[in-house]
Amino acid sequence: MTTPMRGGLIAAVLVAAGAAGIWFGQGRQLPAAVTADAARLEAHELADSDGRPMPFSAWRGKWLVVNFWATWCPPCREEMPAFSRLAVKYGGQGVQFVGISVDNAENVRRYRQEETIAYPLLVGGADAIQLSVELGNAQQAMPFTVLISPDGNIVERKLGVYAEEELERRLLARLK
Repeated sequence: MTTPMRGGLIAAVLVAAGAAGIWFGQGRQLPAAVTADAARLEAHELADSDGRPMPFSAWRGKWLVVNFWATWCPPCREEMPAFSRLAVKYGGQGVQFVGISVDNAENVRRYRQEETIAYPLLVGGADAIQLSVELGNAQQAMPFTVLISPDGNIVERKLGVYAEEELERRLLARLK
């Protein structure tokens, strides 16, 4: 391949990647089937970055905000401080935030040293992508967040960054 052709191909790839980042970064509500349940998630037991198993069944009866993320995903990292603030603010009202990373344990441990996160960060590795697909993430993109009711129904899905104010409004509407 000649140098001008290679340069054009690289430019096209960069433009496409940038457009995809903008598209996903804007965030979109995905349809949530009220009858869809999270039994697939509850059947999983993932470990935290220190290798401690964390079964989802331990959070049965709580509102779950499950976020699929990666340390190398800027939009994911952008929303995590807001999730931490909301986790602290609403934890006493039966809301549990859980992050599932597609990374390995070492990357998650390193991230935890850089940032203070007030909720469990679990390591899902490559299998986390498939789990997110089973929960409605057909695009297999991140960040992807699922809101699960205390009775195990998926009530909302969102692909892209969840603005703090928007998520707080949605949680407050559900907590009433």
